[in-house]
Amino acid sequence: MITAFVLVESERTALATLGRKLQQIDGVAEVYSVTGAWDFVAIVRVERHEQLAEALAENVAALEGVSRSQTMVAFDAFTDLDLDRLFADGS
Repeated sequence: MITAFVLVESERTALATLGRKLQQIDGVAEVYSVTGAWDFVAIVRVERHEQLAEALAENVAALEGVSRSQTMVAFDAFTDLDLDRLFADGS
């Protein structure tokens, strides 16, 4: 499983609606509205790098209201949660 964290800066006029639009993209597991230099953090979980590229280039970047984005791909996870089991169950 590939996990990526996508930081998204929104145009002011899209702040109220962009979070839901990001959530509807295939592969996006969670979206958070955050404080600071970025407006949203989207957590993307996909099986293949091609799916990540599609989610980012064809979907996030193409959304009306996205000013810019920055993606960080996770190399490893340090957690007590069994993430594979958690997401396989759909919980």
